[in-house]
Amino acid sequence: MYVYVIQSKKNNRFYVGLTENVKLRFQQHNRGENRSTKAYRPWELVIKEEYTNKGVALKRERFLKTGKGREVIKNLLIKK
Repeated sequence: MYVYVIQSKKNNRFYVGLTENVKLRFQQHNRGENRSTKAYRPWELVIKEEYTNKGVALKRERFLKTGKGREVIKNLLIKK
């Protein structure tokens, strides 16, 4: 299970998601198959975290969608 963060090249907006297949899911976002991300294409994959436990992955996804989680995302990207 993966938690991923993509960033819009159009306006730098972030989207946090959870999937078993990051490559396929990323392609779906860039093809416009997701209503909430369609308008902000193209996307770039900026963070990918792998988890063996779905419950832990869900908690991480929920956290990254909070205000503090957004700060963590920005800090992780600064360190890259």
